[in-house]
Amino acid sequence: MKHFRYAHRGLHDLSRDIPENSLPAFRRAIEYGFGAELDVHLLSDKSLAVFHDSALERMTGREGVIEDLTAAQLEEYTLGGTNETIPQLFEVLELFDAAKLPLVVELKTRGGNHEALTARTVEELDRFRVPYVIESFDPRCLLWLRKNRPEIIRGQLAQDFLAPGASAGMGRAADRTLTRMAFNRSTKPDFVAYRFEDRNTPAMRLVRRLHSAEVFYWTIRTQEDLELAEEEGAQAIFEGFIPRQAEHH
Repeated sequence: MKHFRYAHRGLHDLSRDIPENSLPAFRRAIEYGFGAELDVHLLSDKSLAVFHDSALERMTGREGVIEDLTAAQLEEYTLGGTNETIPQLFEVLELFDAAKLPLVVELKTRGGNHEALTARTVEELDRFRVPYVIESFDPRCLLWLRKNRPEIIRGQLAQDFLAPGASAGMGRAADRTLTRMAFNRSTKPDFVAYRFEDRNTPAMRLVRRLHSAEVFYWTIRTQEDLELAEEEGAQAIFEGFIPRQAEHH
């Protein structure tokens, strides 16, 4: 896995009317020569939307969940008070296919749709020649990939869910399991994507000591942390600044 820098949800900047996970944010990442991380949801018509939350309210100001929408309805929802709308995955893939820059594709599951979401996303990715890896907090997505598409580079997202206020909302036992990445024995991830501030949990120390998987850190918010992450051999998913030494095309 070649080391790269990935703009978290695109190179967004709402002060410039460039909201997260929008086409302008992804175009801007490409202009600077960065890869990008993005989030994918499965819609009611089996289309794929690039959007972070299941709940629509934070970014659109409207109630509801994105999984209930169709592709046609995405154009009715504007992002962050701008005129930008929620893109479909294929629109972003077209940009990165032309640019030959890589993507980190995060699968956002809801209501037991892990198999359908993973299969549909892979089907869409197969239509393009974009370098990519797939990651998810949901280990069931990784299990599907290991069984059905083992050649795809897959990663387990995790953080310290035992920290105050960080619960995944599924009970203390689930928080322990997710923090420790206990499913790694069965999912066999190629990489682990861990919250940068939580990188010294016992689980992450073990991953680094055993070199059992490549490491991504999220979300890096300063040049200093970026350099520290890369000194540790990790790939960085960054946000809120433009790293130095970036070549602006």
